[in-house]
Amino acid sequence: MLNTPQLSLAEINNTVPVAGAKSGFLRKLFAFSGPGALVAVGYMDPGNWITSIQGGALYSYLLLSVILLSSLIAMLLQAMCAKLGIVTGQDLAQATRARVGPKLAALLWITTELAIMATEIAEVIGSAVALNLLFGIPLMAGVLLTVLDVFLLLVLMKLGFRKIEAFVFVLILTIFLIFAYEVMLSDPDMSAVLRGFIPSEKIFTATLAGQDSALLIGLGIVGATVMPHNLYLHSSIVQSRQYDRRSEAGLREAIRFATIDSNIQLGFSFIINCLLLVLGAALFFGNDPSDLGRFTQLYDALQNPGIVGGIASATLSTLFAVALLASGQNATITGTLTGQIVMEGFIHLRLPMWLRRVITRGLAVIPVIICIYLWGDREDVVESLLIYTQVFLSIALPFSMIPLLLMTSSKKIMGVFVNSQLTIILGTVSTVALVILNLQLIREVAGMLFRA
Repeated sequence: MLNTPQLSLAEINNTVPVAGAKSGFLRKLFAFSGPGALVAVGYMDPGNWITSIQGGALYSYLLLSVILLSSLIAMLLQAMCAKLGIVTGQDLAQATRARVGPKLAALLWITTELAIMATEIAEVIGSAVALNLLFGIPLMAGVLLTVLDVFLLLVLMKLGFRKIEAFVFVLILTIFLIFAYEVMLSDPDMSAVLRGFIPSEKIFTATLAGQDSALLIGLGIVGATVMPHNLYLHSSIVQSRQYDRRSEAGLREAIRFATIDSNIQLGFSFIINCLLLVLGAALFFGNDPSDLGRFTQLYDALQNPGIVGGIASATLSTLFAVALLASGQNATITGTLTGQIVMEGFIHLRLPMWLRRVITRGLAVIPVIICIYLWGDREDVVESLLIYTQVFLSIALPFSMIPLLLMTSSKKIMGVFVNSQLTIILGTVSTVALVILNLQLIREVAGMLFRA
């Protein structure tokens, strides 16, 4: 194990007890469960919603295979993150800083901070739009109200990290139940749904006049799924458990249960993303999809009897807005924790949690406020920022993925826990594929914006 200058997220590090050696499997799993829920939040944030629902509205169930593939890659990368944190006692930012020096570490910190800000912008937009849909609060007021969630995080931190994990899981479960209910009412073609999980060459060829191609939407799903801040987060919060850090058996057990926890929670996010796409396909495919690209229009569409038929559309639209608000609040919690991790890890700067939260959210609301000030309460203009945030996240991905793969594949760093040859091959192929696909996404979006 490597010696570290400071513990990652020292206020929660090694604070959560785990079951004793003689405890059963389920009791141990429950003790280790929690970090995976915080990680899974990033895979179901408001930035993913429109991509999945519009993918279903335009191309039915075709892109379910893309969600499946990207979720499997995410599970692989998150397992490596958990292993890195448990074995080395360092989070990804600390481990990277120790090997690249302060100058490059500062550059990586700036890149990661910008990625966190891009993610925060999506959460601000999602939360503000949800408040507008539910309570008629103007967008500007809704954006400013999102700053107050700093108090929510501070209260949860006072109650303990386990309470944060429980709160996040409840919100995830809320989102899951809402969309499971809506999909059940929409009565999808289950045979077509199952066929959608089989990859098809139509992903590369399907296109509709005046609409994004299936490939572009698929790339958006892949690019928005594996967010860079999630990799730093997981490598840190797995260290909150009081596992045996001195023995190989203790480390191996911690890796095992952390990986199971991660895969279960990412399985939840996979199901939720599938439900979003299935809902879009079941309700909107075959109708005019040109007005289904924004949150407000999706909300209105769910109230349209011409689209949803005999379903209780008012209930559906309200539940949609509640789930959107829950999604936004979920991701803001993890964004603040990740900001603290990368600041401490890359540049060894520590700030009080409340100050970090105020700075992070304050910087995120500035571009949204500018848009509202210039163009007024127009959801189409505000939500167009989501395109730019997702593209930047794509750009930032390699800066965290490549160091993760290199370090967990190094026997000098990981010892007996080094990646297997199969994991190295899968990780390399996944990383290269994601980089290429994200570069293609950037190129296509840039071309679309240039043509506009």
